[in-house]
Amino acid sequence: MRFSDPSQYIMDDPEKGVFRVHRDVYTDPDLFEMELKNIFEGTWVYLCHESQVRNPFDFYCTKIGRRSVIVSRDEHGELHAFFNTCRHRGATLCQTEMGNTKYHVCNYHGWAYDASGKNIDIKDKAQGCYTEAFDEQDHNLIPLPCFDSYQGLIFASLNPDVPSLDDHLGEAKILLDLVAEQSPDGMEVVPGRSDYTYNANWKMQMDNGMDPYHLTSTHTTFMKVVQRRQDGESDNEQVTSPDFRDRFTMDAGMYTFKNGHSMIWNDHPKPETMPFWGMIEDVRKQVGDEKAKWMARSRNITIFPNLQFNDSTSLVLRTYIPHAPNLTEMKVYSFAPVNEPDELRTIRVRQHEDFFNSSGMATPDDTICYSDCQEGYLSYPADYLQSFERGMANLIEGPDEEAKRLGFKPATSLFGNFMDQGETSYHGPYREWARLMRAGHNADQPLAAE
Repeated sequence: MRFSDPSQYIMDDPEKGVFRVHRDVYTDPDLFEMELKNIFEGTWVYLCHESQVRNPFDFYCTKIGRRSVIVSRDEHGELHAFFNTCRHRGATLCQTEMGNTKYHVCNYHGWAYDASGKNIDIKDKAQGCYTEAFDEQDHNLIPLPCFDSYQGLIFASLNPDVPSLDDHLGEAKILLDLVAEQSPDGMEVVPGRSDYTYNANWKMQMDNGMDPYHLTSTHTTFMKVVQRRQDGESDNEQVTSPDFRDRFTMDAGMYTFKNGHSMIWNDHPKPETMPFWGMIEDVRKQVGDEKAKWMARSRNITIFPNLQFNDSTSLVLRTYIPHAPNLTEMKVYSFAPVNEPDELRTIRVRQHEDFFNSSGMATPDDTICYSDCQEGYLSYPADYLQSFERGMANLIEGPDEEAKRLGFKPATSLFGNFMDQGETSYHGPYREWARLMRAGHNADQPLAAE
């Protein structure tokens, strides 16, 4: 590591208008190992949505850092989360990502567990000549130290001393409310997804999900296609996309929150093209005019460290798993109202495929840029990137008028025109990165000799 204190990799001086991130943050193997321990295993991380474990005996497997975990719903409808490892010899217990089963049976020695994680059978136990000490042990699956949900979104932490999920989300809960309350019947993950990896650091996705600045340079093909559609030069009637020629007159803004969360937003040039719009009157009656107005805006939401929503042409849920400093696994889902009319669901899925799918017109653009950056970081002796400062001259502490009308209190606010395309949304996540990395580093320091 270049610096003894990992927080030195973030140059944060608001009074001087400076916020910079060191290139090593994306490439250094030692920092990556610290991230796994202090961030992904040290705070709350997103696992899955309740609709993915809707029924008794449904299960879903994912990872917290490198640790495989299982989320399972038992016969009584209660959710559980435990480490995906047999208590006998430690083999991975559940070999498939998701499904439905009453019992999880280890394929090595046949130990079996029910959907609540209780050990229900030790193969040939009666003939095993086990000792009394063995019988006194707890043979059940090991539960995760902290496990909770908000608005159907399931989170967990491997840190038993982590603050509550409610405290972790804090004022950012309103961002998730704007997603979850788009239907009186709740929301669900649409069957099907895009799974892919890209050859770059996990924070490249985190950054890009908060970045309006790249739209007009990275996604030029998509913007040209949209323009041709708007001009009647396309026969594709299955998708309707916003006309970005209106971007010069659109209001937009950014918020950061305590604990690393953030949101960027802009007025949608044609909110009637959003699948949600077909239910707008029912939603307005349910949540009121102000919330409904926000739901009809384009919003990119980041819940630190590994959950993002993009609500524009379609509502998409993204989560990512870091595998190496230069390798990240993505899981991308369409997210929709339960009992959504078929015609609106069709629009939603087609527009998701058009832009967000791994084969869509945006995702390949983004992942190539991630790889280009990852390669570029290694092409020059490490220094601080000249980034993250666009918009700082207009940044204010606390809520702006838009936030006050909705009733939430961000740490910082930025309001302006869409073309301002600020980068201040990065500040919150990287401040939390620095805080967690510093805390973990300090905890690992040996005690001074007396």
